[in-house]
Amino acid sequence: MNFEEMYKAKLQTAAEVAENLQSGWLIGTDANASQPDGLLNAFAEQVRKTDLHGIKVFTLNDVYPYAFYSDADLAKRITGISWFSGKGARGAVNGGFADYIPTNYSDTPSHIRREYDYDAVCIAVSPMDKHGYFSCGTASSLMQAYQEKARHIYVEVNRFVPRAVRGYQLHVSEVDAIIENDHELPVLPASELDETSRTIGNYIAELIPDGACIQLGIGAIPDAVGMALRTKHDLGIHTEMFTDSMVELIACGAVNNSRKQIHPGTSVTTFAYGSKRIYDYIDDNPAIELLPVDYVNDPHVICQLDNFMSINAAVEVDFYGQVCAESVGRKHISGTGGQLDFVRGATHSKGGKSFIAFTSTAKHGTVSKIRPILTPGACVSTGKNDVDYIVTEYGVAHLRGRSYAERARQLISIAHPDFRDELTFDAKKNGILI
Repeated sequence: MNFEEMYKAKLQTAAEVAENLQSGWLIGTDANASQPDGLLNAFAEQVRKTDLHGIKVFTLNDVYPYAFYSDADLAKRITGISWFSGKGARGAVNGGFADYIPTNYSDTPSHIRREYDYDAVCIAVSPMDKHGYFSCGTASSLMQAYQEKARHIYVEVNRFVPRAVRGYQLHVSEVDAIIENDHELPVLPASELDETSRTIGNYIAELIPDGACIQLGIGAIPDAVGMALRTKHDLGIHTEMFTDSMVELIACGAVNNSRKQIHPGTSVTTFAYGSKRIYDYIDDNPAIELLPVDYVNDPHVICQLDNFMSINAAVEVDFYGQVCAESVGRKHISGTGGQLDFVRGATHSKGGKSFIAFTSTAKHGTVSKIRPILTPGACVSTGKNDVDYIVTEYGVAHLRGRSYAERARQLISIAHPDFRDELTFDAKKNGILI
């Protein structure tokens, strides 16, 4: 067969592929927009109309509405398992009918290889090229590990998926079934940059030198940092998530990747999610590499880049410097993701810095995010021994290598003024401030 004939022989409808589903199957997917919503919804429908049970679907930041994350009765037979939660998984985990695996993002491929035997991996891909290859488009984080462990590979061809020429590729000979499902990819609504976010962004940008290599997390504050870096020169990108602010930095000339010790001349990421502008940038662009997350997020790789700057967010921080970024008390929000990967990589980079940034209060100014202790039940995403810089709209606290008393004093100085007396009283009462 030539590649076109092979393609036609494997082409099916989503419902036909779903007929292969068997009880007890484990199904893997990669991140964000790379998830094949047509296939996964067909699987859920197949379960509804049969007696199938014990099926588990592994997702990473679900961006499509899936029935197994919204229907508690269906979830008893097809259960979502989240590596990092989007809206659907968040609600289902808190509702008690989905599960979550705590891990650092860089460790996820090793969990896939060591802990699980997958019956199928499903991925949204670009149309096949003349050589018979599909591009996995917006994500390359887990696909290599999944392919090594999965008995079946199902691809959902979507002409709106960008062709990442330096991302993970699948050959038509390697896949078991193909469906076609053209639709615009989901986009991440643009963050609204208020004055507080801009202030925090400017504080961080002042500490980032020309020639630095950056990683930005998700949200208004990382976006504000990106915007504040537009006057810098010779920046590089090595990041978990490729964002709109990074495309802007490339477009304005602040990023050229010229000073990177590894992968010079290219922006490195493991997945991309944002606006259509991002997807257009990735398409057929050799200046961006989408690589497996156990490489991109490996602290031993990150620290090879001098002046590495990691910027991430948090829900709250306590006097010891413990950072919670994934829950409000016991209420599940997301996951650790790559925060600790990049904190450790940045702090071991020559000249590197790690920033955890957030607004000083929550709930319309009634709650301080700097606390004597974390809210009971809160998950520690970055531990006290790894934390580096903490930033709010009131300044920058440098905690790494500092004592408990020094940490508390610095954190109180960047807390909202309305809470500083209360925090000081608590620190003295409990013998932290001496």
